[in-house]
Amino acid sequence: MINKPSSDASFPPKGKRNVVFMVSDGMGPASLHLTRSYRQHVDGLPWGNTLTLDKNLIGTSRTRSTSSLVTDSAAGATAFSCGLKSYNGAISVLPDGSPCGTVLEAAKLAGYMTGLVVTTRITDATPACFSAHVNLRSEEDRIAEQQLGDYPLGQMVDLMLGGGRCHFLANTTEGSCRADSRDLIREAKRKGFKYVNDRASFDKLNKGKGVKLPLLGLFAPTDIPYEIDRLDKEYPSLDEMAEVALTTLEAATRDSEQGFFLMVEGSRIDHAGHGNDPAAQVHEVLAYDKTFARVLKWVEEHDAVLVSTSDHETGGLAMARQLHETYPEYLWYPQVLGNASHSSEYLAAKYRDFKGSGTNEDQFLRTTLLKEGFGVVDISDDEIEKLKAHKDSADWVFADIISRRAQIGWSTHGHSGVDVNIYGSKGTERLRGNHENTDVGEFLADYLELDLGAVTKKLKEKGVGKTDAAREKYEWMGKPLDQLMEERKAAGKGNHDHFHVDEIDCYHGEYKH
Repeated sequence: MINKPSSDASFPPKGKRNVVFMVSDGMGPASLHLTRSYRQHVDGLPWGNTLTLDKNLIGTSRTRSTSSLVTDSAAGATAFSCGLKSYNGAISVLPDGSPCGTVLEAAKLAGYMTGLVVTTRITDATPACFSAHVNLRSEEDRIAEQQLGDYPLGQMVDLMLGGGRCHFLANTTEGSCRADSRDLIREAKRKGFKYVNDRASFDKLNKGKGVKLPLLGLFAPTDIPYEIDRLDKEYPSLDEMAEVALTTLEAATRDSEQGFFLMVEGSRIDHAGHGNDPAAQVHEVLAYDKTFARVLKWVEEHDAVLVSTSDHETGGLAMARQLHETYPEYLWYPQVLGNASHSSEYLAAKYRDFKGSGTNEDQFLRTTLLKEGFGVVDISDDEIEKLKAHKDSADWVFADIISRRAQIGWSTHGHSGVDVNIYGSKGTERLRGNHENTDVGEFLADYLELDLGAVTKKLKEKGVGKTDAAREKYEWMGKPLDQLMEERKAAGKGNHDHFHVDEIDCYHGEYKH
């Protein structure tokens, strides 16, 4: 629980209020050192010149879920959206199988306007947890349906900007990844959504001036490219999308007694961590810091607060790496990252598309990809052979090549359990110090004086509660958890024999070498 002062007449403030909640998915404390030092190096700045985030650090968050000391994004975002802990994979669903009302839903029902801005799929775990309820995060088709209002509460989100178009297209349409023939784009338009899907239509939004809600913007089939790879002429940036959201929501609430709730996520910081790609990560964090600065300026000029935190850390990033048995030097090399012009994901995709072999293949790797894409000119024959041996999955090989030269370490391609930072504007003093991640969700609800319990009750009254002994399936939430787990197991997506929703698993003596 938040350590609340015994008497604080100024909280929550009176009158009109707005909340912008920013999520730096997968960004741990080491990511800040990485990005800060990189920026100082490439821009020739003194060491006292820090990020905007650095200047607004107020606390830290503990991130465990009910099922593991290492959370995933779904359980992490459920803590933010519902103010409650749940199991890894849960999208605003509790361990007993019941839905929990979210801050966004409560805000909308209280008269606030609402928005989601992301750089991954709009159906991905973090945005989903504010706008949908399913038993496992992989149910993205059902998440998309709920985000457009196909669930008991109806349409709760007024503005959505990001990627993930494939989950909204009928499976009879090119570019679809849906399992059925529902055309959610058509459904959205029928419900009054203005739909934009490319750079040209985004630019016509005129930075949010004169835009009518509801608004749906899906600018990529899946995720928007990494910032290091993104072309301005093809995709909007996180900062640009946040600008449109702020301007649009401010105008939409100008004559209202209530303001808005907006969630903005720097989604692909996490992906760079999963890929162990430091070059991609610094550009993602810089893009997030730029967006944070824009939002902070807006908040300081309005009746609003800004809270920013991460759901977890990804990659086990360490700003040092011992490459040999001899005692290591105390250093790492930011200039190596400065030489890179693309991500490992981008280079790996180019390599998969390459049809040549032999000398032509070696030359393509050494010159076109490694020299021109990464700035690496000292590639070894062994590294070339390793790339060739993993042509269909070379992302991590490319990432390791640049990480080793920069002497940056990683402990995992997954998440880690470290505490993450909390940043905030004036008015977020209650989040100073070390907190459970659920305290962040409680703060958001308390600031807007929202009753999440009433929303949960409304959802349950619509026919959803704990699954009973007859194993009744509650259709609007999609498939039950046990069925989803069996499907994943059958598809070879992991052995879930030891999965628990409400307790941490123990060591089973299954050490994997």
